[in-house]
Amino acid sequence: MATTLTRKYNVPGPRYTSYPSVPFWQKKIDLEGWKSKIKDTFRLTNKSNGISLYIHLPFCESLCTYCGCTTRITINHAVEKPYIDTVLKEWKLYLDLLEDVPEIAEIHLGGGTPTFFSPQNLTYLIEGITQTCVMKAAAEFSFEAHPNNTTDTHLKTLYNLGFRRVSFGIQDFDSQVQQIINRVQTYEQVQKVVDSARAIGYTSINFDLIYGLPLQTLTSISDTCTKVATLQPDRIAFYSYAHVPWIKPGQRMFTEADLPSHESKRSLYELGKQMLTNMGYQEIGMDHFSLPDEALFRAANEGHMHRNFMGYTTQHSLLSIGLGVSAIGDAWSAYGQNLKKVEEYKKAVISNEFPIFKTHLLNDEEAYIRQHITQLMCKFETSWSPADPHAHLLNHVENQLQEMIADELVIATSNHLLITTKGRPFVRNVCMALDIYLKPNRSSQPQFSSTI
Repeated sequence: MATTLTRKYNVPGPRYTSYPSVPFWQKKIDLEGWKSKIKDTFRLTNKSNGISLYIHLPFCESLCTYCGCTTRITINHAVEKPYIDTVLKEWKLYLDLLEDVPEIAEIHLGGGTPTFFSPQNLTYLIEGITQTCVMKAAAEFSFEAHPNNTTDTHLKTLYNLGFRRVSFGIQDFDSQVQQIINRVQTYEQVQKVVDSARAIGYTSINFDLIYGLPLQTLTSISDTCTKVATLQPDRIAFYSYAHVPWIKPGQRMFTEADLPSHESKRSLYELGKQMLTNMGYQEIGMDHFSLPDEALFRAANEGHMHRNFMGYTTQHSLLSIGLGVSAIGDAWSAYGQNLKKVEEYKKAVISNEFPIFKTHLLNDEEAYIRQHITQLMCKFETSWSPADPHAHLLNHVENQLQEMIADELVIATSNHLLITTKGRPFVRNVCMALDIYLKPNRSSQPQFSSTI
């Protein structure tokens, strides 16, 4: 039955890191409009919610061929300081725009490989931010790390700067899989860096695991999960490989023949999920698992887990500012993305220009759908009142989900949707039924990776 469902629902679809999804950003606003939206949301929420900062550090010493992120491959570490100088100059542009001292709820360093940067340069970056702000009492600092180049000095330095959560990109422990995706790291190296992080005092360690990678098998997933069990990370992101070689040419280093079939990919997920559940991990949100004593698990149980461009978080900031090449900011009523090439990004900032190249202003209908898709992503259910001004946008949903209802993936009424436990792997498919840009009669839809 599981393989039949996979065959039926494994269709191209958005990942919903935003709504509308980036390919559907159509209502562009000019730079002054973007700045105005930032100021408005900051004025309304800085004291109450604070702001979130995402800082994109794009450099990697080698290309992981599965990767869909914006990266720059180099072994020249002389690029570090000039890049950080540019990020801090960009931050100064925002400081000059805002009318009060920012109160930080969250900082996340993503990449690329943040631990490509030396501990000294990371200190320079973070102190350059924090010395200009106030930290919220429950502020959460997190960073992504490569086990092979994350030293004890990295871990101690970032801990002393306020970081308590670290996410290690593991993907798969199988040596053949690691070779074909060019991400070779031994279990012993991962164990060493995890033990160091725990000894230093990190309170949340996350592993990123991917199913559907080339050459991956039930045996490799089983072996990976067995090794994960001995390391006991606090959180696990167990998500589907997105094969988009037309966007990321590095993925052409292997072919579709190397990838598991739809049915095999589903079996990889089912085995991994069962093993994680047997280890005591509980499913929270989409693709995420947590031990019951972890902060994100508590936030999910208490109904205040949030999802933004940084993933799932305990912080519910309505203003997220993205710094660095390709970073996306969210002013709640508008999105803005930075230039994607390092040279163009630096040129704009050095010229005292905001490096925004792509924007979208949400209309009321989009904001309404965003609210419900976020609820489904975070809580697996959503409700609405027939009296809502935009409730008509959801009138079709129950009919459109009839097959998923029959397959016991969704329970739906005229004003309520609940994704069943059986339906959780198909969250994106449910969200697609709400998406006003994915109507059956629409043509020229962007090509997405498969949903499962």
